[in-house]
Amino acid sequence: MKDNELLFDRKSHVLYSKPCKKEILAKIALHYPEAERETVWEKVQRQYAVFLSDWRTDLGGKKNFHNGVGGTYDCIAILSYYVVCKAATSFREIEEMEENLILPTFRKLKFVDCNKPFWRKLMYKAFVRAKSGCDKWHDYEMSVAPYETDKPIYYEFTACPAAEFAIRHGLMDIMPALCNVDYASMELLHAKLVRTTTCVDGCRCDYTICGDKNPYLKGHPEYRDEAGFRRNR
Repeated sequence: MKDNELLFDRKSHVLYSKPCKKEILAKIALHYPEAERETVWEKVQRQYAVFLSDWRTDLGGKKNFHNGVGGTYDCIAILSYYVVCKAATSFREIEEMEENLILPTFRKLKFVDCNKPFWRKLMYKAFVRAKSGCDKWHDYEMSVAPYETDKPIYYEFTACPAAEFAIRHGLMDIMPALCNVDYASMELLHAKLVRTTTCVDGCRCDYTICGDKNPYLKGHPEYRDEAGFRRNR
């Protein structure tokens, strides 16, 4: 089965990104002999179509910036791979796949230093713009706290389609591998994320962001919980 043969509502949904397809095919090639790879890939595609067959149709399609590389639909594709290839894959591999999709954009911003007021304020403005997109599509329900010069930036999601999808399909065990990329992305901007909960295991996903030299971090050490989430005290 080819990608363009996938059966789901193209007016409401989008196909996973090309980089995501490349990631999945690379992992299939890593774990399965050549004679089996096409069959495994077809199973992943069918699982993706099944997942979308009764999934919400209000996420905005290609017009919604959350549906690009590493976004909501790529998460669903990675979860499709996880379901089909669970016996062969690993938590770290799924984490790496999402990193490979999200982090290239942040690596291009290596000149950003969130210890400096200019960049911290610019980052805050970027989050405010992101909230406008969330308000337009009502997919991720986002709120951003007012900017305060001497305090970390704070925003939170109280709704997350990826988390909602994972809970619905009993895939909460692997969601930490997708959520942890938020930490890695901030680290590329000389920033640190402080998080205590997510929409997967709580009522919100909180983001407290400051420069990686900020004394605030001393009171909030990072650890990995039993589920694999990176989080903070």
